[in-house]
Amino acid sequence: SNLKRSNGDDAMSGTLVLVRHGQSEWNLKNLFTGWKDPDLTEQGVREAHSAGQKLKAKGFHFDIAYTSALTRAQHTLKIMLEELGQTGLETIRDQALNERDYGDLTGLNKDDARKKWGEEQVHIWRRSYDIAPPGGESLKDTLARSLPYYMKHIQPDVLSGKRVLVAAHGNSIRSLIMAIEGLTPEEILKRELDTGVPVVYRLGADSRPISVEVLS
Repeated sequence: SNLKRSNGDDAMSGTLVLVRHGQSEWNLKNLFTGWKDPDLTEQGVREAHSAGQKLKAKGFHFDIAYTSALTRAQHTLKIMLEELGQTGLETIRDQALNERDYGDLTGLNKDDARKKWGEEQVHIWRRSYDIAPPGGESLKDTLARSLPYYMKHIQPDVLSGKRVLVAAHGNSIRSLIMAIEGLTPEEILKRELDTGVPVVYRLGADSRPISVEVLS
């Protein structure tokens, strides 16, 4: 694919790289995290370094970065930029890219949540498109804030030829992938996203992907 070409900037123009933050302290404890703000674990820090190293090995150099208002995504981005030698890169932080808000589930161990509400109900909240946990957001609700933000800010940057790095969360990145690839709710719910693994898109003028590469 064109991503493999090594003739400098030309091959990398109009590129969008999405990275889910590394493991957080609450991921490790199997808690619903949402808008709570734990930092990365040692493993999460290693995952972020690895993501930055993979991007550097591919010759990436970014024009702008976006991240959420949450520490785990910002810390992941900071480490990647250190690896890329781009610590001064213009970075925009916005809660539109925050993880889905889990409402009353936030801070609960997933097993405890199953005991309280039942396995089937918790599964529905986690894996349905438009059913929200009490006081929280569904994936559809998350999409309703992250997608307009993408269309207004991130996509225009990419389509103008910039190389854009986004460090965010499982569900906010799923929302973006749904838009970029034109997926149905069923398709996006099946999409697994590993922590700290860059997903590289080159977008055509029609905003659809010309190529996608997962740097696992």
